Amino acid sequence: MVVVARSLQTRRRSCCWAAARSMLLMLGVLAMKGCPASSMDVVVTHKMNALNGTTIRLSCIFNSCYKVDNSKFAMNWTYQETFNDTEEMFMTYKQRMTVLRTEKFGDRVVFSGNLEKNDVSFTISDVQLTDDGIYNCYVRNPPDRQQGKGIIKLNVLTELPPPRDSTIAVVVGASVGGILALLILSMVVVKCVRRRRKQELISDEQKIEEEGKTEGDGGTEEGTKHAYSLPEDKY
Repeated sequence: MVVVARSLQTRRRSCCWAAARSMLLMLGVLAMKGCPASSMDVVVTHKMNALNGTTIRLSCIFNSCYKVDNSKFAMNWTYQETFNDTEEMFMTYKQRMTVLRTEKFGDRVVFSGNLEKNDVSFTISDVQLTDDGIYNCYVRNPPDRQQGKGIIKLNVLTELPPPRDSTIAVVVGASVGGILALLILSMVVVKCVRRRRKQELISDEQKIEEEGKTEGDGGTEEGTKHAYSLPEDKY
């Protein structure tokens, strides 16, 4: 009995250790999936519209598995007219945020993010038609091995597009609904007419059968009278 009890205890311990090891492995896998050490995500709005002469904020937010270390963190904003053109840097971060004064933007660019919230967004005031183009947000946060990148295509418009007119859609919807209502109504009418005709045919057939039965009964009575009157004539 003692040997059996010890063997049961040993099996229980081995099962507990196996379960613990499997749990640790699962947690390790989840940790690796949830926090890869070789990449980071950058969230931007890929296409944006701005009205000429207004102010617009270009948002760039990064997700990293590591807390920002100001001595190691690095960020660059660049502009290019098309994807084939050379990128022009106008904002950078190396231990401090620096807005580079360029001929293109002058003093119209201002940092409007919050590094503590992983936000490196900026704002352009008095948007010009020449600001139309591609804006690239580069972020590096060691020990993440690869830098993150976000691309924004900014379209500068002289006037905002008019709101979509839903009148046509309403008219089309009403027309389709009216046509469907007419079809349903016509189907109901046809069905009622067919049902009435069927009932009339059934009633006509019943009348004919009743008339036939009535005529048959009259002929039988007359035949019966003749049959009983013939013997009376003989006597």
